[in-house]
Amino acid sequence: ITFLNITAFRDFPLKDMPMLKVLELTSKNVFVPLTIGGGIRDYKDKDGRHWSALEVAAEYFRSGADKISIGSDAVLIVEDVLKTGQVAGMNSIGQIARVYGNQAVVISIDPRRVYVETPDAVNHHVIETTIPGPGGEHYCWYQCTIKGGREGREVDAVTLAKVCEQLGAGEILLNCIDRDGTNAGFDLELINAVKNAVSIPVIASSGAGNVAHFQEVFTRTEADAALAAGIFHRQEVSIGEVKKYLQDKVEIRPV
Repeated sequence: ITFLNITAFRDFPLKDMPMLKVLELTSKNVFVPLTIGGGIRDYKDKDGRHWSALEVAAEYFRSGADKISIGSDAVLIVEDVLKTGQVAGMNSIGQIARVYGNQAVVISIDPRRVYVETPDAVNHHVIETTIPGPGGEHYCWYQCTIKGGREGREVDAVTLAKVCEQLGAGEILLNCIDRDGTNAGFDLELINAVKNAVSIPVIASSGAGNVAHFQEVFTRTEADAALAAGIFHRQEVSIGEVKKYLQDKVEIRPV
């Protein structure tokens, strides 16, 4: 189960006591791994105290999280690595991984498609796509965003995933802004591009609209898991129904 506080970038996340309380209560009643993300970075609070990303993460772990998810800060960290060429150094990904283990650090990537005319049009990881762009383009790259998808950066999703693995991340939560809320299915091209670039688990997210979409993502990509929100929140499909549909199609845990 994953909690993503998508507005945590606006303020100091540890002021969000309701979120911490929800996490604490959930951890006492739900016995599957819990991941929480949102605002895990260095802060200075209103009293002038400096909080490191490690201290913010520690509060989440104390409240019951098994894993923490880093989003916007991961993009900024990777930008700095690409600029300096130095993977080693002090950053929240490595700091948290050293204390809590690589498996406890999830990188949440929020990319969107940017279409280009040719594969060498930009200095990014470009793929040939079967979904043409608005101008008939057959190539695209996946631009990483920060601040809940509000701001695009000049880093592509494949590069971000690769560098974050080098820094100590143990898992990728791969969203897709173009598919989020569409019920049109997962972006299989994005998932394959990222999964082929890393050795750590990749969780496919964004776009699930029916049970068949889960079969599609597990048979047409090497995704290690699939995440859905809207169809479960709206009670259009239950988790049990998804697992029952998949049980004779892909290898899953018992229903």
